[in-house]
Amino acid sequence: MQTELHYLAGLSLAGRRVVVVGAGTVAQRRLPRLVAAGALVEVIAPHATPAVQAMADNGEITWHQRPYQEGDLADAWYVVSCASDTDVNAAVSGEADRSRVFCVRADSGAEGSAVTPAVGDHDGLLVGVLAGGEYRRSGAVRDEIMDALREGRVSDRPVVSPLPGVALVGGGPGDPELITVRGQRLLARADVVVADRLAPRELLESLAPQVEVVDAAKIPYGRAASQDFINSVLVERALAGKFVVRLKGGDPYVFGRGFEELIACAEAGVPVTVVPGVTSAFGAPAVAGVPVTHRGVAHEVVVVSGHVAPDSEQSLVDWNALARLRGTIVLMMGVERIAAFATTLVEGGRPADTPAAVVQEGTTRTQRVLHATLGTIAEEIAAQGIRPPAVIIIGPVAALAEKHL
Repeated sequence: MQTELHYLAGLSLAGRRVVVVGAGTVAQRRLPRLVAAGALVEVIAPHATPAVQAMADNGEITWHQRPYQEGDLADAWYVVSCASDTDVNAAVSGEADRSRVFCVRADSGAEGSAVTPAVGDHDGLLVGVLAGGEYRRSGAVRDEIMDALREGRVSDRPVVSPLPGVALVGGGPGDPELITVRGQRLLARADVVVADRLAPRELLESLAPQVEVVDAAKIPYGRAASQDFINSVLVERALAGKFVVRLKGGDPYVFGRGFEELIACAEAGVPVTVVPGVTSAFGAPAVAGVPVTHRGVAHEVVVVSGHVAPDSEQSLVDWNALARLRGTIVLMMGVERIAAFATTLVEGGRPADTPAAVVQEGTTRTQRVLHATLGTIAEEIAAQGIRPPAVIIIGPVAALAEKHL
């Protein structure tokens, strides 16, 4: 059987009427890209999924809550027919042919006058793949192309021009697969990578040989690169015309001192791109079976730095206020001083039997999880030899996994 050939073209639909017949899950998948293209989308269907209805309520589309009828395609530039009734799709396709407007039939692509390609976006580049109606094949090829672009195995420019300045990239809580797509894309184009100890180390293996890697390791209570040194490296390399990626663990702005680095770059006239990451404050508990919020259990979550002791003059935390909360406390960098934190919370009114959990090296192959109570957490951490990096969770959510899983 000969594969049907199609002519691949890009349609400019901004400000033009597009009709979508049907408002089920297929329409739900097709509508966002049509809206993003600026099309004036009108949906015709007696019923809609909640997501499609929400788009109508938000004014993104116009929903005509009725069945399709002859004449609905008047003045349309493009039609997508995805009704659950085959006869309706056939009628829509027939009117589209008579009106000489291209129509996609979701139920039978070969019977429409157009087909939807498997599409992907990459840094302003729109990739579309057609395989003569073999949607699994086109989707698989699209995914391979997108992965190659994101990882830098395929260039999206004839000559890759250097990017300006510095990118502060959150690498996530430890698992290299938890870096964002944008973060991975920028990392692949770096000339210089200034990497934290907590940044996913496996990501450095994918860098080209000519990429300069600067160690900015900050080891708790041990040898550490000074912040001034890190700032100077970022500025000097960027002013030398290099594209610098500051690769951090977690998120740059969650106890990552990212804004200090942004200030240093801004003062030197270096442009900065900030790429948020999955913070270990939430990511590590999640993979350990601890949701930091849960309906009926915790209505608030507070992320607290344990960098200084609770009685230190440098502390900016109101520990008495924290002790009165009923929700979740996520304590970062708190292993070394956990006895002082636990004692302060109990003395402030938090019950000693409040569930607690510790996640060491969360999301990595060496992850360890410890369950205890606020009254016993310090003793258990010492007994089990828990060391940084570790996230401590205090609150009823810490016991949910043991109760329900």
